[in-house]
Amino acid sequence: MMPIFMIGTQRSGSNLLRLMINQLPEIAAPHPPHILQRMMPLVPGYGDLIDDENFLQLVEDVCRLVELNPVPWEGVTLDRRDVARRCRERSLAAVHGAVYDACADAKGAKTWCCKSLANINYTAQIEAYFKGPRYIYLYRDGRDVAVSFHKAVVGEKHFYHIAKDWAATQELALRLRREIAPSRFLSVAYEALIEDPGKAAREICGFLGLAYSESMLDYHNTEEAKRAASSSDLWQNVTSPVMTSNSKKYLSAMTGEDIRIFESVAGPQLDALGYERASVKTGEQLRFPDAVIAGFDAENRRLKEKILKSVAPEDRERRDRQASLIENIKRRTAAAVTI
Repeated sequence: MMPIFMIGTQRSGSNLLRLMINQLPEIAAPHPPHILQRMMPLVPGYGDLIDDENFLQLVEDVCRLVELNPVPWEGVTLDRRDVARRCRERSLAAVHGAVYDACADAKGAKTWCCKSLANINYTAQIEAYFKGPRYIYLYRDGRDVAVSFHKAVVGEKHFYHIAKDWAATQELALRLRREIAPSRFLSVAYEALIEDPGKAAREICGFLGLAYSESMLDYHNTEEAKRAASSSDLWQNVTSPVMTSNSKKYLSAMTGEDIRIFESVAGPQLDALGYERASVKTGEQLRFPDAVIAGFDAENRRLKEKILKSVAPEDRERRDRQASLIENIKRRTAAAVTI
């Protein structure tokens, strides 16, 4: 299989793009359980994966993470022994690949697409294990990303912190684009995607060597879209057609000071991606003393706590299932190390 990894920053239209790609019969693009992001920090606690017990425990935990996903992988049954047999080596990347291979087989697809944008942080492991993986780098004006994060239950909340994270992620993606063959890397601007989704979809199909299907634009009527929308307020828009005017929201949603903060932190990355600055010219960025950053930190924490209180109980329960699993793994692996 030719694995496909979406990379970039959340709140950039990745749920829309996943659902479009999932309409192609050759590709399974399930909602991501964020396997590498959540499990990679825990891998050392499993001990030597050459040991059968350790490796099978990792397989079990990854499969449970998938099974507890807020948006279920419909029609996919993960047989632990089958997942283990699919692995060409004993690593988390191998288990990730085996689980997605099983999903593709269950869907009758030739390959799969992983939408976990945080995989940009694990490209070394991806490149080491997978054969010729392809990357779709989805990016969006960071200021609009910031507006979306400011209201979402996930991510940072102060514009300073959002800008730092966004800039760092774009740098990783742009570096990867410079380092690997163009035949394996496609850049897709969110603004281009919503302006002409048909054209963007054709470009993606050409990159993947697949025939374009008009069904890609009918993603919002699918059962998968309905499942995603019902699982969290974050994804309610996916049952609507493409929002063609969903750009430059920051001009009305951010204050002048908010924009100056963001552009002072992430101006070079906005420039690199072709976004025009609204306020801060090159060399005129604001400086933030430690005391000011401490104030940003405090406000960021306050905003996070405030928004968590507004989460619907059903949404919180779905998220807590995976979080509880991760906490149990942490406790178990920590105990194993101390014994």
